[in-house]
Amino acid sequence: MTREEAQKQINRLITEIRRHAHRYYVLDQPEISDAEYDSLLRRLTELEERFPELRSPASPSSQIGGGMVSASFSPIAHPTPLYSLDNAFDQGEIVAFAERVCRGLGVEAPLQYALEYKIDGLSVNLLYQDGRLVWGATRGNGRVGEEVTQNLLTVHGIPQQLSGAPARLEVRGEVFMPRQVFLELNRRREEAGEAPFKNPRNAAAGAVRQKDPRITAQRKLSSYFYGVGAGLSDLGVATQLELLDRLHDLGFPVEPHRSKALGAAGVADAYQRLLAQRQELPFEADGITVKLNDLAGQQRLGFTAKAPRWAIAYKFPAEEKETRIESVDFQVGRTGRITPVANLAPVGLDGTTVSRVTLHNKAFIEELDAREGDLALLHKSGGIIPEILRIVKEKRSGAEKPIVFPSRCPECGAELVEDGKIHRCPNPLCPAKAFQQLRHWASRRAMDVQGLGDKLIEQLLETRLVKDAADLYQLSKEDLAELERMGEKSAENLLVQLQESKNRGLERSLFGLGIPQVGEALARTLARRFGSIEALMKASREELEAVPDVGPVTAGDIKRALADERMQSLIGRLQKAGVSFESRQTQPTEQPLAGLTIVLTGELSRPRAEVKEELENLGAKVAGSVSRKTSYVVAGPGAGSKLKKARELGVPLIDEEKLRRLLTGERLETESAE
Repeated sequence: MTREEAQKQINRLITEIRRHAHRYYVLDQPEISDAEYDSLLRRLTELEERFPELRSPASPSSQIGGGMVSASFSPIAHPTPLYSLDNAFDQGEIVAFAERVCRGLGVEAPLQYALEYKIDGLSVNLLYQDGRLVWGATRGNGRVGEEVTQNLLTVHGIPQQLSGAPARLEVRGEVFMPRQVFLELNRRREEAGEAPFKNPRNAAAGAVRQKDPRITAQRKLSSYFYGVGAGLSDLGVATQLELLDRLHDLGFPVEPHRSKALGAAGVADAYQRLLAQRQELPFEADGITVKLNDLAGQQRLGFTAKAPRWAIAYKFPAEEKETRIESVDFQVGRTGRITPVANLAPVGLDGTTVSRVTLHNKAFIEELDAREGDLALLHKSGGIIPEILRIVKEKRSGAEKPIVFPSRCPECGAELVEDGKIHRCPNPLCPAKAFQQLRHWASRRAMDVQGLGDKLIEQLLETRLVKDAADLYQLSKEDLAELERMGEKSAENLLVQLQESKNRGLERSLFGLGIPQVGEALARTLARRFGSIEALMKASREELEAVPDVGPVTAGDIKRALADERMQSLIGRLQKAGVSFESRQTQPTEQPLAGLTIVLTGELSRPRAEVKEELENLGAKVAGSVSRKTSYVVAGPGAGSKLKKARELGVPLIDEEKLRRLLTGERLETESAE
């Protein structure tokens, strides 16, 4: 390759990388996968190493975090720079890294490294002064970030106040969206006709960059912290792992799988172990971080213009497979939304067999130019959701067939209506909608009607004994006994279950109605706030938006759903049948336990969910882990690690007798853990 050819390629790569970096870091709307972006960057680096005279200081290969800062937020200078990590993609690169570290320190023996999962989230920097959070910012270009303090205050795990910290402390970490939160968010977005997020990282980044902190709070973000800038020398720690323990003691969540390894060989063994556990993680990780454990050694090695010389990211392989689209089904959701789903030739991907993948909507199919019989390149978006990256058009045979989106509902034949990119069946009596609605109503977390399974629901619809949830409460033993595999005893049991379900209360019945955006947690909050379905139906948008976790979009969805004549008719018929739409426990005007954080551990004489609900109704926060912020730990027989942690931190312990006093609203005297 000539110098001129190299210059052309470098210019093209820089332009392409900058465009993708802008979409990734600023817009949170990536067009390519992380693996494809890394490939472009590696190609640029290789060319610049081959032709060093062509490397520019402004090259993306020399910049931190894509070198991007959004103009939508106030810029804030970091007291010390936040560096990116160089990447390794195979064991040979880890061996080379370990050799560079040894040479830099002038030693030959294998060195010890601290390992953590590399969380795929948004890097943030927090500054504390005299133990108080002064500001929080994104990494930005490593020297200047975006000030997002109010949004970060809504993130789980970020303390506002520290005890025993240096006078000035700069703490670095990663804000991320847990996998289950991400999956539920995308489900709600698709149900509402909104484009799903491509991966948890973009969902988290988009949430942190919201102008309204209430929207950030609704996204249920979490965080882990891994490093310190200013104030590190005042913490009294000598190793990276000691630093993580110190951060944990100060109240910061840290990556729980952290470990150590000796030399490149030890890193290789740990990498395979951590890679095998990747799919079981509650968060998305795109690799592991490998850091020299000795902090004095880190200081001696220092940094390049972009990255520390003492750390590297060992990336997990991005698996992509080709498979064929054999056919396409069109599914009808419980709100009538039509979702095309591609049936694939089964293919193994990231440890699971994938045979179906959503095509989202008609516009997505047209954008892909997907056809039945096409070869599709598949990966798992964010390591979680199977997704088609692109159609392999160069391998078409000519026998492929266009995917024809239906104009009528595939279940009932009703003409579909368009709602933006979404097609919906408008028929309220559509069998597909009825099946999903009945299934949801009877589910364990809603009305918990045991014995009302899929097969029975299908029979009830086919025989036209029911068309919606209200009809369930008109069934007789004679109606049920005539159904296939439904004897007299089974019929009696189901009727008992239906009778018992009438008294589940507003929280469960509201969730069972399947109102858009109203999941189990929000149904509980609304039930406590309004107390009855009538009060909720009369609530204004402003009153709804004043409820925690309810933003303008959610408030609008709730108002529209409850104003619908068919919904009002269904609620009326359910009430006439005896179904309660009154809250069993409305939120008291006074909350005597407000401000307390309580952890339950060990065996209790009552169901833990029941105790948790009572505590929350009195204003307490019930947490899943013990920290210095915990007010009390309720320890029953068999308590384990949480009891041990409470004793280590000196958190007060109480038994069930004191718990009963607490539930009467009595404040207990603080006692040290014994």
